[in-house]
Amino acid sequence: MPSPKARSSGSVPCTGGNGRYEFISLSRAPPPQLLQRQGSDPTTARLRASESPNRRRGSGSSTSSTGGQQLPEEDCMKLNPSIVGIALSSLLAIDLWLSKRLGVCACEDSSWGSVRPLMKLVEISGHGIPWLASAAYCLYKSDSAAGQEVMLNLLMALVLDLVLVGVMKAVVRRRRPAHNRMDMFATFSVDGYSFPSGHATRAAMCARFLLAHLVLAAPLRVLVLLWATFVGFSRVLLGRHHVTDVVFGFFMGYWQYNLVEMLWLSPVMLQSTIGRLH
Repeated sequence: MPSPKARSSGSVPCTGGNGRYEFISLSRAPPPQLLQRQGSDPTTARLRASESPNRRRGSGSSTSSTGGQQLPEEDCMKLNPSIVGIALSSLLAIDLWLSKRLGVCACEDSSWGSVRPLMKLVEISGHGIPWLASAAYCLYKSDSAAGQEVMLNLLMALVLDLVLVGVMKAVVRRRRPAHNRMDMFATFSVDGYSFPSGHATRAAMCARFLLAHLVLAAPLRVLVLLWATFVGFSRVLLGRHHVTDVVFGFFMGYWQYNLVEMLWLSPVMLQSTIGRLH
Protein backbone atom coordinates (compact mmCIF):
# COMPACT_ATOMS: atom_id res chain seq x y z
CA MET A 1 0.00 0.00 0.00
CA PRO A 2 1.46 3.39 -0.96
CA SER A 3 2.44 5.67 1.87
CA PRO A 4 0.60 8.94 2.60
CA LYS A 5 3.84 10.79 2.04
CA ALA A 6 4.00 9.60 -1.54
CA ARG A 7 0.44 10.69 -2.18
CA SER A 8 0.95 14.11 -0.69
CA SER A 9 4.07 14.84 -2.70
CA GLY A 10 2.08 15.28 -5.97
CA SER A 11 2.77 11.86 -7.46
CA VAL A 12 0.39 9.35 -9.02
CA PRO A 13 0.68 5.55 -9.12
CA CYS A 14 1.29 3.76 -12.39
CA THR A 15 1.28 0.01 -13.03
CA GLY A 16 4.39 -1.27 -14.70
CA GLY A 17 4.81 -4.26 -16.95
CA ASN A 18 5.77 -6.58 -13.96
CA GLY A 19 2.64 -5.77 -11.96
CA ARG A 20 4.38 -3.47 -9.45
CA TYR A 21 3.22 0.04 -8.55
CA GLU A 22 5.51 2.90 -9.41
CA PHE A 23 4.98 6.55 -8.54
CA ILE A 24 5.42 9.35 -11.08
CA SER A 25 5.91 12.93 -10.05
CA LEU A 26 3.56 15.39 -11.77
CA SER A 27 6.12 18.18 -11.52
CA ARG A 28 8.83 16.45 -13.58
CA ALA A 29 9.00 14.48 -16.79
CA PRO A 30 8.62 10.66 -16.53
CA PRO A 31 11.68 8.47 -17.16
CA PRO A 32 12.25 7.15 -20.72
CA GLN A 33 11.70 3.51 -19.78
CA LEU A 34 8.28 4.38 -18.42
CA LEU A 35 7.35 6.19 -21.64
CA GLN A 36 8.36 3.12 -23.63
CA ARG A 37 6.17 0.89 -21.46
CA GLN A 38 3.24 3.26 -21.84
CA GLY A 39 3.69 3.44 -25.61
CA SER A 40 3.80 -0.36 -25.83
CA ASP A 41 0.48 -0.69 -23.98
CA PRO A 42 -2.30 -0.92 -26.69
CA THR A 43 -4.96 0.60 -24.44
CA THR A 44 -2.83 3.60 -23.57
CA ALA A 45 -1.90 4.16 -27.22
CA ARG A 46 -5.54 4.17 -28.30
CA LEU A 47 -6.46 6.65 -25.57
CA ARG A 48 -3.65 8.98 -26.52
CA ALA A 49 -4.54 8.79 -30.21
CA SER A 50 -8.17 9.59 -29.46
CA GLU A 51 -7.13 12.68 -27.50
CA SER A 52 -4.79 13.97 -30.22
CA PRO A 53 -5.68 17.46 -31.52
CA ASN A 54 -4.81 16.43 -35.09
CA ARG A 55 -7.15 13.50 -34.78
CA ARG A 56 -9.96 15.77 -33.61
CA ARG A 57 -9.33 18.21 -36.47
CA GLY A 58 -9.23 15.38 -38.96
CA SER A 59 -12.48 13.93 -37.68
CA GLY A 60 -14.13 17.36 -37.89
CA SER A 61 -13.04 17.81 -41.48
CA SER A 62 -14.13 14.29 -42.40
CA THR A 63 -17.67 14.99 -41.24
CA SER A 64 -17.90 17.96 -43.62
CA SER A 65 -17.07 15.88 -46.67
CA THR A 66 -18.30 12.60 -48.07
CA GLY A 67 -15.85 10.41 -49.89
CA GLY A 68 -13.37 13.28 -50.17
CA GLN A 69 -15.92 15.54 -51.90
CA GLN A 70 -17.24 18.81 -50.52
CA LEU A 71 -20.95 19.17 -49.88
CA PRO A 72 -22.94 20.98 -52.60
CA GLU A 73 -23.07 24.70 -52.14
CA GLU A 74 -26.86 24.75 -52.03
CA ASP A 75 -26.78 22.42 -48.99
CA CYS A 76 -24.72 24.88 -46.98
CA MET A 77 -26.31 27.69 -44.99
CA LYS A 78 -25.56 31.12 -46.35
CA LEU A 79 -24.96 33.21 -43.30
CA ASN A 80 -24.25 36.42 -45.22
CA PRO A 81 -26.77 36.80 -48.08
CA SER A 82 -26.17 39.72 -50.38
CA ILE A 83 -28.31 42.85 -50.31
CA VAL A 84 -29.14 42.36 -53.99
CA GLY A 85 -30.38 38.83 -53.36
CA ILE A 86 -32.58 39.95 -50.49
CA ALA A 87 -34.00 42.81 -52.59
CA LEU A 88 -34.75 40.52 -55.55
CA SER A 89 -36.40 37.91 -53.33
CA SER A 90 -38.54 40.58 -51.68
CA LEU A 91 -39.50 42.06 -55.06
CA LEU A 92 -40.46 38.62 -56.37
CA ALA A 93 -42.60 37.92 -53.31
CA ILE A 94 -44.38 41.27 -53.65
CA ASP A 95 -44.86 40.67 -57.38
CA LEU A 96 -46.48 37.27 -56.82
CA TRP A 97 -48.72 38.57 -54.06
CA LEU A 98 -49.83 41.68 -55.97
CA SER A 99 -50.42 39.75 -59.20
CA LYS A 100 -52.67 37.29 -57.40
CA ARG A 101 -54.61 40.06 -55.68
CA LEU A 102 -55.15 41.96 -58.95
CA GLY A 103 -56.24 38.90 -60.95
CA VAL A 104 -59.90 39.71 -60.34
CA CYS A 105 -60.99 38.59 -63.84
CA ALA A 106 -59.00 35.37 -63.98
CA CYS A 107 -62.15 33.26 -64.18
CA GLU A 108 -65.92 33.61 -64.15
CA ASP A 109 -66.05 32.89 -60.42
CA SER A 110 -63.67 35.75 -59.58
CA SER A 111 -64.83 38.94 -57.91
CA TRP A 112 -64.95 40.75 -61.27
CA GLY A 113 -65.77 37.69 -63.34
CA SER A 114 -68.63 39.46 -65.13
CA VAL A 115 -66.12 41.88 -66.72
CA ARG A 116 -64.02 39.03 -68.14
CA PRO A 117 -65.61 39.11 -71.66
CA LEU A 118 -64.76 42.81 -71.96
CA MET A 119 -61.21 42.15 -70.83
CA LYS A 120 -60.87 39.44 -73.47
CA LEU A 121 -61.92 41.92 -76.16
CA VAL A 122 -59.17 44.27 -74.95
CA GLU A 123 -56.80 41.31 -75.09
CA ILE A 124 -57.67 40.64 -78.73
CA SER A 125 -57.18 44.33 -79.58
CA GLY A 126 -53.53 44.00 -78.52
CA HIS A 127 -52.88 40.62 -80.15
CA GLY A 128 -50.25 40.36 -82.86
CA ILE A 129 -52.37 38.69 -85.55
CA PRO A 130 -54.97 41.50 -85.90
CA TRP A 131 -52.19 44.07 -85.98
CA LEU A 132 -50.20 42.18 -88.63
CA ALA A 133 -53.29 41.66 -90.77
CA SER A 134 -54.33 45.32 -90.46
CA ALA A 135 -50.86 46.64 -91.32
CA ALA A 136 -50.58 44.35 -94.35
CA TYR A 137 -54.05 45.35 -95.59
CA CYS A 138 -53.34 49.07 -95.18
CA LEU A 139 -50.03 48.65 -97.01
CA TYR A 140 -51.81 46.94 -99.87
CA LYS A 141 -54.58 49.55 -100.09
CA SER A 142 -52.41 52.64 -99.61
CA ASP A 143 -52.02 54.84 -102.71
CA SER A 144 -49.47 57.36 -101.46
CA ALA A 145 -45.78 56.73 -101.06
CA ALA A 146 -45.82 58.21 -97.55
CA GLY A 147 -48.64 55.90 -96.46
CA GLN A 148 -46.88 52.88 -97.89
CA GLU A 149 -43.69 53.85 -96.10
CA VAL A 150 -45.46 54.18 -92.74
CA MET A 151 -47.37 50.92 -93.10
CA LEU A 152 -44.27 49.07 -94.30
CA ASN A 153 -42.30 50.12 -91.25
CA LEU A 154 -45.22 49.34 -88.95
CA LEU A 155 -45.30 45.85 -90.41
CA MET A 156 -41.56 45.55 -89.89
CA ALA A 157 -41.92 46.77 -86.29
CA LEU A 158 -44.60 44.17 -85.54
CA VAL A 159 -42.44 41.34 -86.90
CA LEU A 160 -39.47 42.63 -84.91
CA ASP A 161 -41.61 42.70 -81.77
CA LEU A 162 -42.68 39.09 -82.24
CA VAL A 163 -39.09 37.95 -82.70
CA LEU A 164 -37.65 39.83 -79.73
CA VAL A 165 -40.44 38.86 -77.33
CA GLY A 166 -40.27 35.22 -78.46
CA VAL A 167 -36.51 35.08 -77.86
CA MET A 168 -36.85 36.75 -74.46
CA LYS A 169 -39.57 34.33 -73.36
CA ALA A 170 -37.58 31.32 -74.52
CA VAL A 171 -34.52 32.51 -72.58
CA VAL A 172 -36.22 33.52 -69.32
CA ARG A 173 -38.88 30.75 -69.34
CA ARG A 174 -40.94 32.19 -66.52
CA ARG A 175 -44.20 30.38 -65.99
CA ARG A 176 -47.51 32.20 -66.11
CA PRO A 177 -49.42 32.81 -62.87
CA ALA A 178 -50.97 29.74 -61.31
CA HIS A 179 -54.47 31.27 -61.47
CA ASN A 180 -54.28 31.84 -65.24
CA ARG A 181 -56.61 29.96 -67.58
CA MET A 182 -54.95 29.04 -70.87
CA ASP A 183 -57.89 30.12 -73.05
CA MET A 184 -56.03 32.83 -74.93
CA PHE A 185 -56.63 33.67 -78.56
CA ALA A 186 -54.21 32.03 -81.06
CA THR A 187 -51.36 30.94 -78.82
CA PHE A 188 -47.97 29.52 -79.83
CA SER A 189 -45.34 27.46 -78.03
CA VAL A 190 -43.58 30.40 -76.35
CA ASP A 191 -46.93 31.75 -75.15
CA GLY A 192 -46.73 29.27 -72.32
CA TYR A 193 -44.18 31.58 -70.71
CA SER A 194 -44.90 34.86 -69.04
CA PHE A 195 -41.91 37.23 -69.15
CA PRO A 196 -42.24 39.71 -70.78
CA SER A 197 -45.80 40.51 -71.76
CA GLY A 198 -46.03 40.59 -75.55
CA HIS A 199 -49.25 42.58 -75.41
CA ALA A 200 -47.55 45.24 -73.28
CA THR A 201 -44.52 45.52 -75.59
CA ARG A 202 -46.75 45.72 -78.65
CA ALA A 203 -49.08 48.28 -77.09
CA ALA A 204 -46.23 50.57 -76.02
CA MET A 205 -44.44 50.32 -79.36
CA CYS A 206 -47.56 50.82 -81.48
CA ALA A 207 -48.70 53.74 -79.33
CA ARG A 208 -45.38 55.54 -79.85
CA PHE A 209 -45.45 54.68 -83.55
CA LEU A 210 -48.97 56.01 -84.11
CA LEU A 211 -48.38 59.18 -82.10
CA ALA A 212 -45.17 59.90 -84.04
CA HIS A 213 -46.30 59.18 -87.61
CA LEU A 214 -50.02 59.86 -87.69
CA VAL A 215 -51.66 63.27 -87.44
CA LEU A 216 -54.18 62.82 -84.65
CA ALA A 217 -56.29 65.25 -82.70
CA ALA A 218 -55.66 65.66 -79.00
CA PRO A 219 -58.61 63.45 -77.90
CA LEU A 220 -57.42 60.67 -80.18
CA ARG A 221 -53.88 60.92 -78.85
CA VAL A 222 -55.21 60.57 -75.30
CA LEU A 223 -57.33 57.62 -76.43
CA VAL A 224 -54.26 55.87 -77.87
CA LEU A 225 -52.39 56.28 -74.59
CA LEU A 226 -55.37 55.01 -72.60
CA TRP A 227 -55.70 52.01 -74.90
CA ALA A 228 -52.04 51.05 -74.43
CA THR A 229 -52.32 51.39 -70.66
CA PHE A 230 -55.54 49.41 -70.53
CA VAL A 231 -54.11 46.60 -72.65
CA GLY A 232 -51.22 46.19 -70.23
CA PHE A 233 -53.44 46.40 -67.16
CA SER A 234 -55.87 43.84 -68.59
CA ARG A 235 -53.06 41.26 -68.68
CA VAL A 236 -52.85 41.36 -64.89
CA LEU A 237 -56.64 41.48 -64.39
CA LEU A 238 -57.08 38.37 -66.53
CA GLY A 239 -54.31 36.58 -64.65
CA ARG A 240 -52.23 36.20 -67.81
CA HIS A 241 -49.12 37.93 -66.48
CA HIS A 242 -47.38 39.08 -63.35
CA VAL A 243 -47.08 42.79 -62.67
CA THR A 244 -43.35 42.82 -63.46
CA ASP A 245 -44.02 41.16 -66.84
CA VAL A 246 -46.22 44.07 -67.87
CA VAL A 247 -43.94 46.78 -66.46
CA PHE A 248 -40.90 45.35 -68.24
CA GLY A 249 -42.99 44.91 -71.38
CA PHE A 250 -43.83 48.61 -71.44
CA PHE A 251 -40.16 49.55 -71.14
CA MET A 252 -39.17 47.01 -73.79
CA GLY A 253 -41.81 48.26 -76.23
CA TYR A 254 -40.71 51.86 -75.67
CA TRP A 255 -37.13 50.85 -76.49
CA GLN A 256 -38.23 48.80 -79.52
CA TYR A 257 -39.61 51.91 -81.17
CA ASN A 258 -36.17 53.50 -80.98
CA LEU A 259 -34.80 50.43 -82.72
CA VAL A 260 -37.46 50.75 -85.43
CA GLU A 261 -36.43 54.35 -86.02
CA MET A 262 -32.82 53.21 -86.44
CA LEU A 263 -33.88 50.51 -88.94
CA TRP A 264 -36.39 52.71 -90.77
CA LEU A 265 -37.16 51.52 -94.31
CA SER A 266 -38.01 53.91 -97.13
CA PRO A 267 -39.38 53.04 -100.60
CA VAL A 268 -36.24 54.50 -102.19
CA MET A 269 -34.06 52.26 -100.02
CA LEU A 270 -36.15 49.24 -100.92
CA GLN A 271 -36.03 49.99 -104.63
CA SER A 272 -32.27 50.43 -104.54
CA THR A 273 -31.87 47.21 -102.56
CA ILE A 274 -34.07 45.28 -105.00
CA GLY A 275 -32.17 46.77 -107.93
CA ARG A 276 -28.86 45.60 -106.49
CA LEU A 277 -30.24 42.12 -106.00
CA HIS A 278 -31.35 41.97 -109.62
